[in-house]
Amino acid sequence: MPGSVTSVFSELEDFAAALHEEGCLDLLVTGRGEFRARLTQVALHRLRLGAAEERLPRIAVVAVPAEMILVSLPRGSEPAPIWGGLRIRAGEIMTLGAGQRLHARTDGPCRWGSIWLPDLELVRYGSALTGGMFAVPSAARWWRPRPATGRHLRHLHAAAIGAIESRSTALIGAEAAHGLEQQLIGALVECLSQGAASEAAPATRQHQDVAVRFEALLQTQPDRSLRVAEICTPLGVSARTLRICCEEQLGMGPTEYVRRRRMQLVHRALRNGNPDGASISAVARRYGFRGLGRFAADYRALFGELPSATLRRGSGQGMARLTLHGRHSRM
Repeated sequence: MPGSVTSVFSELEDFAAALHEEGCLDLLVTGRGEFRARLTQVALHRLRLGAAEERLPRIAVVAVPAEMILVSLPRGSEPAPIWGGLRIRAGEIMTLGAGQRLHARTDGPCRWGSIWLPDLELVRYGSALTGGMFAVPSAARWWRPRPATGRHLRHLHAAAIGAIESRSTALIGAEAAHGLEQQLIGALVECLSQGAASEAAPATRQHQDVAVRFEALLQTQPDRSLRVAEICTPLGVSARTLRICCEEQLGMGPTEYVRRRRMQLVHRALRNGNPDGASISAVARRYGFRGLGRFAADYRALFGELPSATLRRGSGQGMARLTLHGRHSRM
């Protein structure tokens, strides 16, 4: 059944949890300030649509499930996310196929849209509409459709999102949802079949792979302050190569990225109310922070409050996520 929900967020962890349906495995905020985000999700019969507005820069690890395709498109005039070190430019869309992983980062306020659909469904419709073989590569590919077809796809996406955000009931009916879905798939096929396509250069693809493997290594040892040599050896790369890959894909060097990830783990533990009853200093040490005075100062610089304030808020959490309206459905 079709369904939709629009939510606003004041806590990173709540937003990250909601983004799991957008393929997000992890989310790291890299800028300072008050966290605010808005997310609208629409489930049709075969397609899922998403649209978000974010205030702070961040890095996301995005994974496309088996048998699915992700289409990312910019919204509005604000810069689009940087996927795998390459920004989606005005008029472009990006596709990422089943089983692929990539870093998507922003460097400031950002608005983005997404379309999720089964890869076999896109192939079936594409072959029927074009009268020939139709396939979308699994690797990340950037497409520049004809201006009119690109505008049509963005218009359909924006109309669906706008109807939900304005609390319209126009998309609730199964027949209307089916009609919209057919139009979206047709517009997408037209964009992909008639537009120019490009892929990342071989060097950039290598950097993407190194960054993804670096992320996987950190997932196995989240609480350790890994030295560069301890990262380079299992990845089989030099310190220089690692630094170049991280700066291109993550927007910062490997040491800073490791430190920020550990700092966010501390924030998450304190925000969750520290259920094991350990002290703030014990939580900090658990994630590799030894100099507690400097830790507190760095924590305040990143999150705008002392660790004790986060713990107090976590112990008596209010509603950090507010669902504005909509009908939930399994997507």
